[in-house]
Amino acid sequence: MNILKGKIAVVTGASKGIGRAIAKKLAIEGALVVINYKSDDDSAMKVVNEIKHEGGYAIKYKADVSKYDKAKDLIEYTVKTFGKINILVNNAGISKVGLFTEMEEGDWDSLINTNLKGMFNTCHTAVKYMIGEKSGSIINISSIWGNVGASCEVIYSASKGGVNSFTKALAKELAPSNIRTNAISPGVIKTTMNSWLTEEEMVTLKNDIPMGRFGEQEDVANLACFLCSDESKYITGQIITLDGGLV
Repeated sequence: MNILKGKIAVVTGASKGIGRAIAKKLAIEGALVVINYKSDDDSAMKVVNEIKHEGGYAIKYKADVSKYDKAKDLIEYTVKTFGKINILVNNAGISKVGLFTEMEEGDWDSLINTNLKGMFNTCHTAVKYMIGEKSGSIINISSIWGNVGASCEVIYSASKGGVNSFTKALAKELAPSNIRTNAISPGVIKTTMNSWLTEEEMVTLKNDIPMGRFGEQEDVANLACFLCSDESKYITGQIITLDGGLV
């Protein structure tokens, strides 16, 4: 369909999981994609090669987006190389499961810096270029736990709740410049982030989901692609839940 033909997209945390699926979907639809990653060179290169094998175009760029200067370099490199940035997908994120009383200050810092500050870091530079173009689409990957909170994931829930509020506020500020800002709030998706669950816990969790199954990474990617395209040109400031009816 090539609904994103000619668009330049940056996807953070794109070397695996949901980020990888989103990057591949955007590329299939014609976008030129910058694969951002923090440390796994091999996985990032694999995504680039997969995209090229399917007829798309992508490059990789290593940067820890929790660091402001590194996130700024990522966006500025993209604009310097391709002349613009049309799409920013803030997917980079980490999780830690455990009782709140067992969490330490370092856990708070690492989750907030990656999940929340990392989004601020990339947006702060990208928005300036998007305003100049009077167009753009920002997609922030949140979580259902940012909507309702989760026991044993207090810090993670707080970080994603921040993502939701940031998204709604930024959308209102940028709408006059024709820049749309939305968030996707996935439920349980088949990723390595859920690998800590036992088989019994997985069965129990599936039974709690009205659709009776976990979501696929491609489900998130398809929604992200829609939100990046002109097919959603009147949608902004929304936190779209994708959870099979769980919450």
